[in-house]
Amino acid sequence: MRYYLIVGEASGDLHASHLMRSLQAIDQSADFRFFGGDLMTAVGGTRVKHFKEMAYMGFIPVLLHLRTIFRNMSFCKKDIVEWAPDVVILVDYPGFNLNIAKFLKQNTTIPVYYYISPKIWAWKEYRIKNIKRDVDELFSILPFEVNFFEQKHHYPIHYVGNPTADEVRNFLSTYHEGFEQCCQTHNLPTDRPILALLAGSRTQEIKDNLPAMMQVAARFPQYQVVLAGAPSIADEYYQRFIDGTQVRLVKNKTYPLLAHSTAALVTSGTATLETALFNVPQVVCYKTPVPRLIRFAFNHIIKVNYISLVNLIMDREVVSELFADRFTVDNISNCLQALLPGGELRQQMLDNYAQLRHILGSDVASDNAAKMMVGLLKKSETGDKNVTALN
Repeated sequence: MRYYLIVGEASGDLHASHLMRSLQAIDQSADFRFFGGDLMTAVGGTRVKHFKEMAYMGFIPVLLHLRTIFRNMSFCKKDIVEWAPDVVILVDYPGFNLNIAKFLKQNTTIPVYYYISPKIWAWKEYRIKNIKRDVDELFSILPFEVNFFEQKHHYPIHYVGNPTADEVRNFLSTYHEGFEQCCQTHNLPTDRPILALLAGSRTQEIKDNLPAMMQVAARFPQYQVVLAGAPSIADEYYQRFIDGTQVRLVKNKTYPLLAHSTAALVTSGTATLETALFNVPQVVCYKTPVPRLIRFAFNHIIKVNYISLVNLIMDREVVSELFADRFTVDNISNCLQALLPGGELRQQMLDNYAQLRHILGSDVASDNAAKMMVGLLKKSETGDKNVTALN
């Protein structure tokens, strides 16, 4: 079968590449065409555009590149129609992908599958109307989304497991480097345990969060402070902050770093879940502009109770979330102190992490999704796709 995938950022490239391999294992004739990245390219098929040509984040960058975004959308629609795939698989990236889904529903009979559902439970819940209308099958990687979509909005979805849990399990099953060997590999001292800083994957996040994280870490001289560098950020950018300090930078090796960390300071995002799955006690800290206004919005407008995936999945505050008006060096320091060895909250967090792993389960998300997708496609095969012409 012919699969057309659309990805708009690095995490989507990673998850889509695993899905493609799983599809290949089931469907030996699988043919891929995609908007994606290097990881998907390594699997095979035809890359139409790299996601870096599409990844504009924030209001101003989007506004400045509207012409490019619309050009990409138009090209993508035309390319799908001309290639006539058996299915289009959308991966996250809702601003772009829901527009594509609407077009396909109005102009073709190509089924639309959404892998890694849009996080409309956090914001833009009105998009449920578009999803119900335009998406044939929705595949979720977060267990709490089942109730949100099925109970609240009466839209059936498939929970397939969590790919981050898969990736951490796979890493730990093959990684056997000891602490001293890891330190030697990354030119770190071996005489002190590691306090990890995960300050985000975008320059603005790093600029906002890293200085305070470093101030907190400086209060714990018994630890060596190691900053997990994101592959998309140049070393020179990190050096602006860490030059002249004791902070060491380790680039693109977050998993080995977490495997040997005693505790971590982490911005919100997938990193909070990764840190928990490595069993590393953490403080989630995220600086925001106009903190009192953000706190008001969080309490009265935003539709979720937490910002970290760990707490969202557990539906309670397992990890402290110090953002907006709670983001202070003293608050972060006090929370971190309680999570270090001998701290009163360390074991409690580790026990909660065990429950988190149980909730996520051991299913391989990409394998489950691939089996479901191929099964649904075979079941629904009724003849030609009858693709209509572009208007």
